[in-house]
Amino acid sequence: MRGILFFFLLSFLDLSQALGSSGKRLLVVNEEPTEKEKYSIFWGDLEERGFELTFESPKSEKLALFQHGERAYDHVILLPPKSKGLGPSLTPNLLLQFINKNGNILLTLAGESPTPSAISSLLLELEIHLPADRTSLVVDHFNYDTLSAPEKHDVLLLSQPSALRSDVRNFFSGDGTIAFPRAVAQELGNASPLLAPVLRARSTAYSYNPKDEAEAVEDPFAVGKQISLVSTMQARNSARFTVFGSVEALENQWFDAKVKSPGAKDCRTANREFAKQITSWTFMETGVLQVGRVEHHQSSIEEGAPGNETVSQLGYLNPRIYRVKNDVTFNIELSEHSSDHLIPLTVSSEDALQLEFAMLSPFHRLTLQPVSQTLNSTIFSATFRLPDQHGIFAFRVNYKRPFLTNIDVKREVTVRHFAHDEWPRSWMISGGWVWIAGIGVTVVGWMFFVALWLWSEPAYEKSQGKKLQ
Repeated sequence: MRGILFFFLLSFLDLSQALGSSGKRLLVVNEEPTEKEKYSIFWGDLEERGFELTFESPKSEKLALFQHGERAYDHVILLPPKSKGLGPSLTPNLLLQFINKNGNILLTLAGESPTPSAISSLLLELEIHLPADRTSLVVDHFNYDTLSAPEKHDVLLLSQPSALRSDVRNFFSGDGTIAFPRAVAQELGNASPLLAPVLRARSTAYSYNPKDEAEAVEDPFAVGKQISLVSTMQARNSARFTVFGSVEALENQWFDAKVKSPGAKDCRTANREFAKQITSWTFMETGVLQVGRVEHHQSSIEEGAPGNETVSQLGYLNPRIYRVKNDVTFNIELSEHSSDHLIPLTVSSEDALQLEFAMLSPFHRLTLQPVSQTLNSTIFSATFRLPDQHGIFAFRVNYKRPFLTNIDVKREVTVRHFAHDEWPRSWMISGGWVWIAGIGVTVVGWMFFVALWLWSEPAYEKSQGKKLQ
């Protein structure tokens, strides 16, 4: 009976962890309470997914990201303020501390209002650059909505984004059209591996300041694919920060609007679906990996057909010491969060989950293969022979990919040399056969010499008696 209760308790804990990988407390910072109704569908979708929304003004005295040294909220949505800043409770330093405490932030920008200097300073810390004039918009004279922006061409029509690379998961795909009105251009630094663009502008787009009355733009901030409209940053602790270039795209009127690009038929926007994809990723509902059991043990490999060798366990699990040239098997169990439950992790054929067996540098780097699967996890395994080197080694799985939380698992073990009674005998070493043969030849030659010497004793003549005088 106790075993059954213990099993159900573990199942309940796993389920509760799957329902919210990083909490559901969501702070919405909105300076204008009257604008709250513009995004009522967006707020409703978040509440249906279990988020507890708290609305505060940046000028409110009650606003605080931390309480007693801990996060007061799990996630933050920052709407563009009308004033020049976000107040003393939302300084760039405090927002970075919030990220360092595993908090997630969705920052929205608006082309109709200047970006506060505090926001620009925060983004510069993350190597995300905004136009210096802080009032520029992105326009495209070939991919715009002819119904709402027939003259200004500042309502961009874009397809839902494709994968960043062939080996990178895409959590934002779809077949719909996204309307992006009056967007703010972003340019990502090349030096940071933590940044990744989600939605880029078309090759015919450019950044333009509407206050500039010149007919031609001589030195635009960014053009074409250089312009990122939605950018993401995943910190080393896997906290997430998303910059959404057009807050208007989250308004009710654009969630199912009728749009029409030049020379094409009219269609409905997919802004609602895209907003759900963005918030699901930012607030840790998708792209979250979880490590289960991590095991290693000595193995015995029975030879068979190539690729069909039989591996059996020797000894107990997770020993702290091995011997050089032991055959060892390493297993790791991985799951992935999908909304409110865990699913088995699937690694693309163009990607590789690798195991390193390293001292100061890797002695082995092997691809972990999926060997079994449960309802909510996949077990990856690799079997190899330890190097002929004793010392302190570590099994390490270091898996870091865009849009997926980081996995860095390390298990240290000691590898000893052979004991005195474990060395192979001399006759089992092929290199010693010459010396063994030399000893045998010497012994046989000596015995032959002795036998020959004894057989070759000289003959003596018989005595004829005493000689007479």
